[in-house]
Amino acid sequence: MSRHINLNSFKISFLLVFIMVSQFVSAKKLKEGSYRGILYLNQEKNIELPFNFDVKYKSSKPVIIVKNGDERIEIDDIKIKGDSVNFKMPVFDTEFKTIFEGDNLIGFWINNYKTVNNKIKFKAFFGSTERFSFLPGTSKSVLEGRWETTFSPNSTDSSKAIGIFHHIEQTDFLTGTFLTETGDYRFLEGIKHDNNIYLSCFDGSHAFLFVAEIDSNEIINGMFYSGSSWQEPWTAKRNEQFKLNDAESVTFLKNKNEKINFSFPDLEKKMVSLSDKKFENKVIILQIMGSWCPNCMDESAYLSGIYNQYNNQGLEIIALAFEKTTDFDQSKKQLLRLKNKFNMQYDILITQQSGKESASKTFNSLNKISAFPTTIFLNRQHQVVKIHTGFNGPATGAEYELFKNNTEKFINKLLQD
Repeated sequence: MSRHINLNSFKISFLLVFIMVSQFVSAKKLKEGSYRGILYLNQEKNIELPFNFDVKYKSSKPVIIVKNGDERIEIDDIKIKGDSVNFKMPVFDTEFKTIFEGDNLIGFWINNYKTVNNKIKFKAFFGSTERFSFLPGTSKSVLEGRWETTFSPNSTDSSKAIGIFHHIEQTDFLTGTFLTETGDYRFLEGIKHDNNIYLSCFDGSHAFLFVAEIDSNEIINGMFYSGSSWQEPWTAKRNEQFKLNDAESVTFLKNKNEKINFSFPDLEKKMVSLSDKKFENKVIILQIMGSWCPNCMDESAYLSGIYNQYNNQGLEIIALAFEKTTDFDQSKKQLLRLKNKFNMQYDILITQQSGKESASKTFNSLNKISAFPTTIFLNRQHQVVKIHTGFNGPATGAEYELFKNNTEKFINKLLQD
């Protein structure tokens, strides 16, 4: 009996060792190099959103680097087990769940902010460096400059934007973005092919695809796709003089003598308000934001530097987060990802509220909160001196540099008063 048991134990041990060795031998790795990712927004209509990424290894661990124009998004939260490859975006609550298909990957991009229609089929092709499958020609740079853009023309939902496009090294390769009154569409990249425009962006939150035709000095028959659930037409015409409404006039204090106040917990549940000793006689920037918001991400990166530069001169910044969830712990988890990514040393408060309507009720001394982010500047007496709606970030080039220059001049003035 004892020999029988020992023999069975030996067989089981041998089997376990065999399985472990087999798994080790067959363990797969992400191949280092370039990939062309495709999000299949609508397979029936053949609507595909392409983007590019590289895989590199740091200390034997894979890192995925998503590329949109000048932007680089580094993903290091990657789990490989057997045939599965799962990776999470560094700031936004979205992720990829894929399996190996030879050297390629196939699976889904999952948007955890949504509860329905939150999966889009995904495939990545190893060794492909093109974004859109067209060969570029030499270009006459027909799209350089500013374009007065209309989304949903001839409808009650019509809105204006400024399209900014740039030909890369005098080829048909393009970069660009759209400026709106509530922020920009971040880093778009693509190509002009014949008389057509193709631009895309994937940053973990935005999944944007723009297509259109060029007719002389006009862009016609445009269509904008955002993920798999939204699309709207757009047109544009060249107009270097076109301007949007002033971002500092959209939101305003209803009674100019009224002061703003609030009380919300920080990430450690300590209650914070403007009446705290810490903020006495300090210039304050209030950032009404959310960790889910790409324009808020750009602003947070900028304000983190501003805080480091001016805090010892009397500047404080307070972020008031309106997350997609009212759950404190889930909000904290997402906000910590943002905080750690950009080394945000200023106060971050969790309102446990969601949406622009809730933000407008919280700040009921203002006419409305129409966009995230909305940024409120207070002088040392905590009087509202400026409110800026939206944020046009680094993708806007010269517009961003002008904004930074004007903002820092304004902060310096407030600190000296």
